[in-house]
Amino acid sequence: MELSDSIVRNSYIYRFVSLNCCVNLNKFASVPLSGSSCAAVSLTRSKRRSRRRELPPSMETPPDGYRRNVGICLVNPSKKIFTASRINIPYTWQMPQGGAGEGEDLRNAAMRELREETGVTSAEFVAEAPYWLTYDFPSQARERINRRWGTNYKGQAQKWFLFKFTGKEEEINLLGDGSETPEFKDWAWLLPERVLELAVGSKKPVYEQVMKVFGSYLQADADEGNCAGQNKTKARVHVESAPV
Repeated sequence: MELSDSIVRNSYIYRFVSLNCCVNLNKFASVPLSGSSCAAVSLTRSKRRSRRRELPPSMETPPDGYRRNVGICLVNPSKKIFTASRINIPYTWQMPQGGAGEGEDLRNAAMRELREETGVTSAEFVAEAPYWLTYDFPSQARERINRRWGTNYKGQAQKWFLFKFTGKEEEINLLGDGSETPEFKDWAWLLPERVLELAVGSKKPVYEQVMKVFGSYLQADADEGNCAGQNKTKARVHVESAPV
């Protein structure tokens, strides 16, 4: 979908928000990752296969009645997570996500959604969750969502990917790449516990699992400044200009 010519390029306003929480990543017990290129989260192939066999079949493939979807956990060098607030749902913050086409490579779909929603192309693949995670649409929203899509989904089945942001912050543009209508208005790099606090109720259980899946990577170097002697952590929130 093309953006209206009346939409102006985004300008940035910076405000600082005190986050009165210090991340305790020990609570996020990790589970095996697939396709990881990071030594901190790598597992032997035999261990990965044996543990995958222990997963319920419904988690190995997307269950019937759920839309195929990809989720993106994008982290900066400080291991903080990119999180953005929705335009159409006030005070709702989430990680990027989006639908995957039938037969579309899921990692490619994740990179496409990241580009469409945030403008980011400078991202290095780190890991892929070994199973699907599902959430149901809220009952009050399900009929509206399915009417818009012409479908009858119960919710979404998500395959999650961990990427490391390798670019400069000027690359982040919530107008996206211009191929879709913008979904977000503000963004910030947040600690994992803060991401969970801000997550909407229907997605919170999925986000908790995502933190467990990628916990080994998020915990790496956690003692190098996340909590050492600090009671407060500053996060820069970027406020995009609204379309006019």
